[in-house]
Amino acid sequence: MTQKELDYERIKKSIEFISDKFTEQPELNEIADHVHLSPYHFQRLFIRWAGVSPKKFLQYLTIENSKQRLEECSNLAEVAYNVGLSGTSRLHDLFVNIEGMTPHQYKLNGAGISIYYDFFIGPFGKFLLAVTNANKICSIQFIDDELFAEEELKNQWFNSIVIKDKTKTKDAAAKLFSLESTDKIQILAKGTAFQIKVWESLLKIPFGKVASYQTVAELIKKPKALQAVGSAIGNNPVAYLIPCHRVIRKAGNINQYRWGEARKKSIIGWEASYSEVA
Repeated sequence: MTQKELDYERIKKSIEFISDKFTEQPELNEIADHVHLSPYHFQRLFIRWAGVSPKKFLQYLTIENSKQRLEECSNLAEVAYNVGLSGTSRLHDLFVNIEGMTPHQYKLNGAGISIYYDFFIGPFGKFLLAVTNANKICSIQFIDDELFAEEELKNQWFNSIVIKDKTKTKDAAAKLFSLESTDKIQILAKGTAFQIKVWESLLKIPFGKVASYQTVAELIKKPKALQAVGSAIGNNPVAYLIPCHRVIRKAGNINQYRWGEARKKSIIGWEASYSEVA
């Protein structure tokens, strides 16, 4: 395990701990002891990762905070969403454009497309990133098991040529979590027309904010299709760039994430902390 992986595992473990013990308001030394670090070193590690103290970070994960942010984005159709900009924040979202496969490509299940992939370490642990021969990102998976992730990618693109190649993927990986990048990133999403519509709507949730499943359903003019919307969100093939992590329950509960509840909390809190300090 690399140092970056070890650092994130400690962050993940600490977030699970403070989330479970929230009502007890654990002290810094309790959290540090849980991840086997001194309070001094844990505080430094956490601030380096999140940009704020563990105590401040926890505030971004409270249900009340989520409710407040949910109110701020209660009607995404009215959110002034400018491509590449995250509201009034000086931080920039990556310029992301989703292109669904053509009906012909979809029918052929990706035949004629070459897929290049490799594994990288980011602020939320190890992930698989895959790009097409046209340099469009087609898969991002946070992972615990490389073999399982490879099989999932190959099953998803079973009619394509899938090759492990770091040289073809490292540039996209390097800019993936950049908070000031305005580079255009294109995504080739393999999904139904309905799924593509749902995934595109997620791009309208600003950086550092959250929205409810109901709000997303209303945005695509399918207010009664909550189950279908939830299923499409759960089948998102491109983690983080298509921000399914920003969708929570109306009550403010942060749960139900394909890549783990602790990771979802990590991303939401991380985005919120950087959004606040901007």
